Amino acid sequence: MKSRPAVVVLAAGRGSRFSGLHHKLVQTLGASTVLATTISNALATHLPVLVVTTEPLAEFVGRHVATRDMVVLPPVGSPASQALGMGYSIAAGVAARSDASGWLILPADMPMIQTATLTQVADELDGNAIAYAQHRGLRGHPVAFSAELYSELVMLTGDEGARRLLARYPAHGVEVDDPGVLLDVDTEDDLDRVRIAQREMQFTLQRSALGE
Repeated sequence: MKSRPAVVVLAAGRGSRFSGLHHKLVQTLGASTVLATTISNALATHLPVLVVTTEPLAEFVGRHVATRDMVVLPPVGSPASQALGMGYSIAAGVAARSDASGWLILPADMPMIQTATLTQVADELDGNAIAYAQHRGLRGHPVAFSAELYSELVMLTGDEGARRLLARYPAHGVEVDDPGVLLDVDTEDDLDRVRIAQREMQFTLQRSALGE
């Protein structure tokens, strides 16, 4: 059976810009949470899903995926995590799914990215080394990498993520009717905007179901 791209959900950041009482990823979003909504959207693609997280969030992640579908890194800010950053999170996720035909990098703080968007970007890895979602010409997430970039992805470290790969290789933008590709939760104001966007989307879906 031909291997498929895997969705690597990045949930290992400290979320230091969020001033709420609890981590931004466990904040409520409708009847769910930011983290759970992102994971649910990823699982709905029926692609392999792996969540890269840290010990403080491992329990929350474990409510949605099996232990084999998690990579638990040292907490950000601990001595063991020095010089790790987003790049290392990506590297750890890619290495844990080394048999995939590519990897969609999905930040856990972007719960409004639609499942259909993830599928569209995954499909574009056929014939493209890198593909990313864009909305109205603005680059967003997820960003996907084909298997040919494996050796470089697993060497990533630091907070720069995969930017140097995006600068080095041609990247194909996938235009999607999904403003969620540009919406992340860094601050409490961001969370308010995402909550409003979710309510508006649910209202639109309800009207559509009623034939209005």
